[in-house]
Amino acid sequence: MNWIFSFLILGGIFAAAWNGRLEVITPAALNAASSAIERAINLMGVISLWLGIAKVAEASGLIDQMSKFIAPVFTLLFPSIPRGHPALGSILMNLSANMLGFGNAATPFGLKAMKELQKLNPHPDTATEAMCTFLAINTSGVTLVPATIIALRAAAGSKNPSEVVGAILFASICSTLVAIVADYIFRIIYSKS
Repeated sequence: MNWIFSFLILGGIFAAAWNGRLEVITPAALNAASSAIERAINLMGVISLWLGIAKVAEASGLIDQMSKFIAPVFTLLFPSIPRGHPALGSILMNLSANMLGFGNAATPFGLKAMKELQKLNPHPDTATEAMCTFLAINTSGVTLVPATIIALRAAAGSKNPSEVVGAILFASICSTLVAIVADYIFRIIYSKS
């Protein structure tokens, strides 16, 4: 990745020099840095809100209750995880954060879920079926409210930042269904070999 970014930066400098426009590099770099800071500050509020809600839900026992409620679905998707295992709570929080569009806030829960799933792993150097299923669903995850996208569109000055909700919901449902079906097919293929 470092090579790619180095190539892009050096290529941009070379193109500016080739066209005799070296004076545009510094203002463009400063404007991009300023824009990145503004967007990061706008996103901090969204992420902080979700992490706060998650901490309250975890401390109040809501996560445990939700895990029990959704256990039948998780039993089908993750048959190797025992009922009541802490990994289920972390997976639930990760998927909930992704459904609400808080992708960056979901990352700590995803990492915690993988850590808990690793405790169940008899072969620590190989991913388990549950890890693969979680990764597939997490990557393709259904987004009900794309809060981060809406926040970015609002920060960029969109007149209707939420107009993309329907398209994102449809696309994310399709991608999640494909991920679940592909995971199921690969499990069958793997179990036969």
